[in-house]
Amino acid sequence: MSEELKNTNESTVEPKDSKDKTKKSRTKGKKGVVRQVASGRAYVKSTYNNTIVTFTDQNGNVLSWSSAGQCGFKGPKKSTPYAASMIVKDAFEKAKKYGLKEVSVFVKGIGGGREASIRALNANGINVNNIKDVTPIPHNGCRAKKPRRV
Repeated sequence: MSEELKNTNESTVEPKDSKDKTKKSRTKGKKGVVRQVASGRAYVKSTYNNTIVTFTDQNGNVLSWSSAGQCGFKGPKKSTPYAASMIVKDAFEKAKKYGLKEVSVFVKGIGGGREASIRALNANGINVNNIKDVTPIPHNGCRAKKPRRV
């Protein structure tokens, strides 16, 4: 009985031939054409601990992004203005192949990299159309604690 099981397992396993590459090799076709995006959006999320920059097209499809941790900053250096300028430079290098020329900037958060990232956008040769602050602000805040009874 055990011999029959061994025989069935051996018959299902296909021998590995180095000559038979039809299953393992991929068909190398034409790579997708990179679309050209002249104007897009830049989202800057700046917190006390980190800064994240994302470049998208007008529909919101991400072209490139970068963060302070990805650029090699650690600890409290991630939220500095210098880190924000390096993040923008890194993200723009990735988005260059799309032909991005002008952006609308949406800034969220209250970190140190807010203004520095916008200045870095301008320094890297991107035209900034408009700047909008989309930091969430509570209208009435959280519900207050009930009064303490003594």
